Amino acid sequence: MHAHVIAAAGTDKNLDLVLKVLPAMVVILIVSALCGRIAQRLWQPRVLGEMVAGILLGPTLFGWLWPDAQAKIFSPEVKPILYVLSTIGLTFYMFLVGAGMDHGGEGGEKLGVLRPAVLALSGILPAMVLGAGTGLLLWETLSRDDVGRWLFAAFIGGALCITAFPMLARILYERDLQNTRIGRLSLMAGGVDDAMAWCLLAVLSAVHLGSGLGSAAKTIGLSVVFVLVMLTVVARGLKIFGRRVLAAGQVSNGAMYVIVLVPLTAGWLTDWIGIYSVFGGFIAGLAMPRDPAFRQMVHGRMMDVVSTLLLPVFFTFSGLNTELSGLGGGTMLLSFAAILAAGFAGKYFGCAFAMRGLGFGWRESYAVGSLMNARGLMILIFINIGLAQGMITHQVFAMLVMVAVITTATALPLYLLALPKKYEESQREPRSDERELAAA
Repeated sequence: MHAHVIAAAGTDKNLDLVLKVLPAMVVILIVSALCGRIAQRLWQPRVLGEMVAGILLGPTLFGWLWPDAQAKIFSPEVKPILYVLSTIGLTFYMFLVGAGMDHGGEGGEKLGVLRPAVLALSGILPAMVLGAGTGLLLWETLSRDDVGRWLFAAFIGGALCITAFPMLARILYERDLQNTRIGRLSLMAGGVDDAMAWCLLAVLSAVHLGSGLGSAAKTIGLSVVFVLVMLTVVARGLKIFGRRVLAAGQVSNGAMYVIVLVPLTAGWLTDWIGIYSVFGGFIAGLAMPRDPAFRQMVHGRMMDVVSTLLLPVFFTFSGLNTELSGLGGGTMLLSFAAILAAGFAGKYFGCAFAMRGLGFGWRESYAVGSLMNARGLMILIFINIGLAQGMITHQVFAMLVMVAVITTATALPLYLLALPKKYEESQREPRSDERELAAA
C-alpha cells in the first residue's frame, strides 16, 4: 500500500502537492499549539505564542538550525498554498472581528460620543504623528526605492496607530470588565482605531498600486461605493436573514452557506477593486445583523476553526517573511528602537494622558493605555498587506513584527502593574438585579 501511494505521488502532481502541504500543516499546528500553551502558562494570550511560533518556523530559527529541513517542509510549491489558506483565514477572521464590533453593553449609552471619540483620537493621532515623523527620518535608510517618502511615512504611522482590538476584547471579557466604564470606553475606542487604520491602508494601497491619480481615485471611489452598498442594501437583506435564523433557534447548514459566502464574496470584490480581501471580510462583518444572539451563533460556529486551523497558517506565512538577522548592526537596531519608541510612546502615553484628561485616575489611565498599546494580530495583517504590495522591505517588515510581539507581550503585565486585583475589583459596577436587591 505504501509503495502504491509513493508510485501514485510520482505520477499525480495533485497528490504530490498534498503530501507536501499536509506535513507543513502538521508542523505548523503542533508548534503553534506548544507555543500557545507556553504563552498561557506565562500569563500571556495564546495569540502571542502563535505569533512567536510563526517567527520560529521561519529563517530566524528553524531555517538557521536546519535549513535543509525548513526548505523541504516549506518548499516553493507549498508557500502559495499557505498564502491562499492564510488569506481565506484572515478574511474570515476579520469578518468575525467586524461582526463582533457592537459593543454598547449595558449602560453603554452613558458614555456618550465625546469620551470614546477623544480616546480613539488619542490612540490614533500621537502614534500616527510620531510614527510618520520617524518614517520621514528613516526613509532613505529603510524604504524601497520605488516608494515615496510621504507614502512610506504614512504607512509606518498607520501601522503604529493600530490596536489589537480582538485581544483587547478578550482581556476585558476574561476579567469581567467589558461592562465597566473603562471596558466600554476601551472597546469603543479600539474598534474606531482599527477601522480608521483599515481605511488609511485602503487609501495607501490605492495610491501605491494605481498607475496615476486617476486610477487611485477610481479605486478609492469603488471602495466607497462597496462600503456604502454593503452597509445599506446588503445589511438590510442580512437583517431579514438574521431574523429567520433567530426564529429557527439555530444556524442551519443552509444558513451557514450564506454566512460563509458573504465574506468570501466581499473579499473577492475588494481584491478585484484593488485593495485587499481582508477589507471585504471586515466590512461584511459590519454588515451582519447586530443582534447579540445571532452574532454569538456565528462566532460559535466559525471562530474555533478559523483561530485554530487557519490563523496559525497566517502566522507561519508571516514568519517565513521575517528575517531577524537582518536587524543586526547599529543602524538597523537604532532604526528599530526609534520605531518601537514612537509606537509605544504615541499609543501608551497618548491614551493614558487622554484618559486622565477625561477625569479618570492615573491607575485607570495607564491600564487603558497598556491595553490600547498592544498591536497583536492586527498589525501583522496590516504589514503583510504592505509587504505583498511592495510598500515596505523585508527589514521593515521584521521590525514591525517585533513591535507587534513586544507591545503584545507587555500589554497584560503593564495593565496588572497599573491596576492590581484589589483596584480592578472596584471598577466592576453592580448588575441591575444586584442594585435592586441592595435597594430593597
